[in-house]
Amino acid sequence: MQPKKSLGQNFLRDEKVLDEIIAAADLTVDDLVLEIGPGEGVLTKELLKLAGKIIAIEKDDNLVLRLEALFRGNEKLEIIHADIMEINLPEILRLRPGTDFAQDDEFKYKLIANIPYYITSPIIRLFLETKYPPRTMILMVQKEVAERICASAGQMSILAVSVQYYATAKILFEVDRKSFWPVPEVDSAIIRIVPTRKNIFKEERKNFFRLVKAGFSAKRKTLSNNLATSLQLDKKIVEEKLAQAGLLPSVRAQELSVENWEKLRKLFEL
Repeated sequence: MQPKKSLGQNFLRDEKVLDEIIAAADLTVDDLVLEIGPGEGVLTKELLKLAGKIIAIEKDDNLVLRLEALFRGNEKLEIIHADIMEINLPEILRLRPGTDFAQDDEFKYKLIANIPYYITSPIIRLFLETKYPPRTMILMVQKEVAERICASAGQMSILAVSVQYYATAKILFEVDRKSFWPVPEVDSAIIRIVPTRKNIFKEERKNFFRLVKAGFSAKRKTLSNNLATSLQLDKKIVEEKLAQAGLLPSVRAQELSVENWEKLRKLFEL
């Protein structure tokens, strides 16, 4: 089957990589797995050997037909023909057997996905900001994006802050581009993202990211300049707030950790 370039399709062909993904997911018969973009079903086949139930969401019409034929009669698998960015995720989970609420109102599921590069950030954000985030996310992403997501203070970006605000992130291993067909132009990496925060007040989240976006508004300028300009504040006031947070006036946005941003949000009373 010819992959569709418009959907960013690159099919995994390396069995060793498949085994490593399965090992990273640490599956048991009690696990519910949400697989995004199952493609030809090579990973789905392995997931079915270990997990209790798989919900596979596929956008491509032809691949859905192929998956339905390949796994016909397998009661552990449900295939949903849909665009993950357009579905009501909580309802998809709520209406499926085995997804009853726990006492802490969380769905106990794991997300595993080989994400098309062009929608990596929107998909990660979808699952981190949903009312019911997964217990863990095992994702295949572009290597460069993986490095940006897992960056530490000194090399931070809005993407890194956006992920680390909600979760811990770690690169598990790299995947050579030759592991795919057709061969993409870049290498990939498998990352594990574990959500650690929930029930964040909407206004608090809004104000946090307002501050972060202001801080990163001009890459070559200092944080104090960016915040003063974007928030329309006197630069001296901004520098005083930075000092209270233990930051020098010359600091730049990429040098701050999520904890630094949290301190600043409170100091600026946003």
